[in-house]
Amino acid sequence: MLLEEFNYELPEKLIAQVPAQKRDMSRMLVLDRYNKTFEHKHFCDIVDYLTPNDLLVLNNTKVIPARLYAKKDTGALIEIFLVREVEKDVWISLIKPSKRVKPQMVLQVSNELSIEVLEKDDDKWKIKLLYSGNIFEILDRVGNIPLPPYIERKMTSEEYKNLDFDRYQTVFAKKEGAVAAPTAGLHFTQEILKKLEEQGTQHCFVTLNVGLGTFKPVKCENILEHKMDSEAFEITEETAEIINKAKAEGKNIVAVGTTSVRTLETVMNKYGEIIPVQDSSELFIYPGYEFKIVDKLITNFHLPKSTLLMLVSALATKDFIFKAYEEAIKEEYRFYSYGDCMFIR
Repeated sequence: MLLEEFNYELPEKLIAQVPAQKRDMSRMLVLDRYNKTFEHKHFCDIVDYLTPNDLLVLNNTKVIPARLYAKKDTGALIEIFLVREVEKDVWISLIKPSKRVKPQMVLQVSNELSIEVLEKDDDKWKIKLLYSGNIFEILDRVGNIPLPPYIERKMTSEEYKNLDFDRYQTVFAKKEGAVAAPTAGLHFTQEILKKLEEQGTQHCFVTLNVGLGTFKPVKCENILEHKMDSEAFEITEETAEIINKAKAEGKNIVAVGTTSVRTLETVMNKYGEIIPVQDSSELFIYPGYEFKIVDKLITNFHLPKSTLLMLVSALATKDFIFKAYEEAIKEEYRFYSYGDCMFIR
């Protein structure tokens, strides 16, 4: 399978730079993958498409304010992007400009937080956070939400910073550790979840800490040579019980986002059933993959040539997904993280 087969042209004006005014007023393209039909709706209409025979699986990971701006003792500004914690207070990070830092250098973020540069590891750096108190509370005060590169923000204004703190986070975000949002979940409101519950549509949560790999471009011409970055996930005993009971009762498993898909399918591939587990996923899903548990999917529109586009193509066939993308472009849907979504039935 060639990478170019997953390419498409997107007018720049369709890349959403800010979220919809209300979370649940994003547009939703409904795909019936058996009849190969489309419907144009808004996300608030999702309650009409789900029944007590559906179980929603959402990702409750919480985005940390992983982008930091620090100063050298010379006053030069350094940007640090926390990628993942490898041991207590030691993080793998990206540093810009990289040439201006050296091992053992200490950078000042604020009165509450300093960073000791430890060593370089390929294109990344190992650093140590120096602070006292609760690091996540400190990051909330001094950090910036790590928006994807196609959302063009410089050193953000307070207004934008507050908007991103609120809207680049799901309303059910709970477990800190992600450096990107599980964007399909951004459309949900507490009201929508309550309505679904009242009509008998159950939901449960998995946690997959979305890493930088979600934006990692596929560079090999033959996509089968691509290697996925590892992302940590957790399924609790309560969630495993709910999913297994739903499957036994013949309910549909509706994954909210590609991260939920990869979590569930990884566990099924490794263990043959959904079990309570903390593990990591390197699962690459592309056309030809046979889904073992996921029946339906709520997902945003993804970048050309991305592993996420390949995953949705595996669920609904590549031809049908590309027709849906053509339709979405023609109807001027908003694309990517802050954009609209599709519901694949």
